Amino acid sequence: SLLFGFSFYIQFHNAEKRGQDFRGRFAWRLVLLFLFAQLHALFYDGDILVLYAIVGFLLIPVCKLKDGTVLIIALILLFQPFEWGRMIYAAFHPDYTINGNHFMPYAILSVEASMNGSFLDVLRNNIWNGQLYSNLWQVENGRWFQTAALFMFGMLLGRRQYFIKSDGAVKVWKRILAGSVAAYIPLFILRTYVPEHITHPAVLTSYNIAIPSLANFAFMAILVSLFTLFWFKKGEGYGWQKFIIPYGRMSLTNYITQSIMGVCIYYSFGLGLYKTTGATATLAIGLLIFIVQWLFSRYWLERHKQGPLEYLWRQGTWMKI
Repeated sequence: SLLFGFSFYIQFHNAEKRGQDFRGRFAWRLVLLFLFAQLHALFYDGDILVLYAIVGFLLIPVCKLKDGTVLIIALILLFQPFEWGRMIYAAFHPDYTINGNHFMPYAILSVEASMNGSFLDVLRNNIWNGQLYSNLWQVENGRWFQTAALFMFGMLLGRRQYFIKSDGAVKVWKRILAGSVAAYIPLFILRTYVPEHITHPAVLTSYNIAIPSLANFAFMAILVSLFTLFWFKKGEGYGWQKFIIPYGRMSLTNYITQSIMGVCIYYSFGLGLYKTTGATATLAIGLLIFIVQWLFSRYWLERHKQGPLEYLWRQGTWMKI
């Protein structure tokens, strides 16, 4: 999500240098992404692209705002204001309840289809039930606020040129690393040890969304800052980092085809391996899928400039035939 916002900055900035306003094109690009999401969601009920296609529209009204204004908006969203509002309300209304499981009826139907249904049963289920399961879960677990914040943070990182090596960028990433470590320790404690002492169910529900969201963000910031600092230190990056570039250049194609391969391996209409595979076997299968896709990505990009779905997305964005 952070890099989605960063990629928006790159496209917006490049269009700006050509004297073009990218906002309209980006809106259409999100519509196309929503259509790709429908293809993906047919096979797999854990789709994330619908969320991206909808929340991505928030980048359009903020992309012309000053950095400080965008930062404030992103911080407000990051702190899950809706959940804190519900916690405060619940503290003064003991009878207040939260039903955070609206996704469950659709989850039950989706699991049944994946465990016992035919290929057509899975497709029919995912047209409606699978998408409601996935997207209601995201709404009820704070992903809309979190994703919007990450989009804006990614855009700001691009604006400030923090992924380009400089003395200033190194200092900023070191501060981000130190601040993230300092924030993660108390957030980890709050996430791990406080919930058992909260007796109000509604407060507990919102607390278990807001605090883990912040803890996850802090941990992500640790990883991103470490990766970026190591990259800067090496100059052009490590060789093992470079080998993954073809996979990343075909991220949309790999994301969707990975799910199609996965459901054929695990669902009942395919090999049905969900019945027999444990963590070790699943890790091995995941690595095998990655290797197959990485080899295909290298093969494809030696002959084409973009992956197949990336090509369609770009051509559709710029209305070329």
